[in-house]
Amino acid sequence: MEIGILFFSVLFIIAFLYASVGHGGASGYLALMGIWGISQITAKPVALTLNCVVSLIAFLSFYKKGFFNWNLFLYLILGSIPFAYLGGTFSISDKYYKIILGILLFFTSIRFFIDQKDNEKIIEANYYYLMITGAIIGFISGLIGIGGGIILSPFLLLMKWSDIKTTSGISALFIFVNSIAGLFAIFQKGFTYSSEMIIMASIAIIGGVIGSMIGSHFVSNAMLKKVLAFVLIIASIKLILV
Repeated sequence: MEIGILFFSVLFIIAFLYASVGHGGASGYLALMGIWGISQITAKPVALTLNCVVSLIAFLSFYKKGFFNWNLFLYLILGSIPFAYLGGTFSISDKYYKIILGILLFFTSIRFFIDQKDNEKIIEANYYYLMITGAIIGFISGLIGIGGGIILSPFLLLMKWSDIKTTSGISALFIFVNSIAGLFAIFQKGFTYSSEMIIMASIAIIGGVIGSMIGSHFVSNAMLKKVLAFVLIIASIKLILV
């Protein structure tokens, strides 16, 4: 399938929607490239690169509004960074790669259909659990080529370690550092960018800026989450079954 206007339009929408909830969008980019028939050898570094761009933009937007927790973040990345690098050194078959990605996307979509309350009581996190959580998510992130935000966000909310907006800020920077670690492992194997990737990055920047501004400045973005969830369900089913 030829990369054209439709591909870049969907890419913009993915960057916009993911950034609005503090995510980089790698899982969405990977699904998009998988549907377009782009191999994981090319897709993973491209997705991680776009992830770095969009997640950093999202982090800055949420951080400026005060939605961040350094203690949670630092203990998470103590475990995640080395394991994200380790995961990036492994390779899996395209078949299992698509199945794992599809499953992650499906559970992510369910998370976006669920409305969380902003006034839930926050519980102090156990820092050992945070490091273990970071290590597990980091390894999966490096292996698949994502930043890990789609796993981290629902987990933080489920454990009540953080509120919705702060979770978005933490996830954004978590995604950024894990994506860099995963990219470093991939580049050690040898990889070069193409002109199309520069266009992708430019589109992702525009979508990410707009999406993160909306996500960090408006209290309710429930409709955006549900639209994103619907798109993810379709993509996950296609990846698992095809």
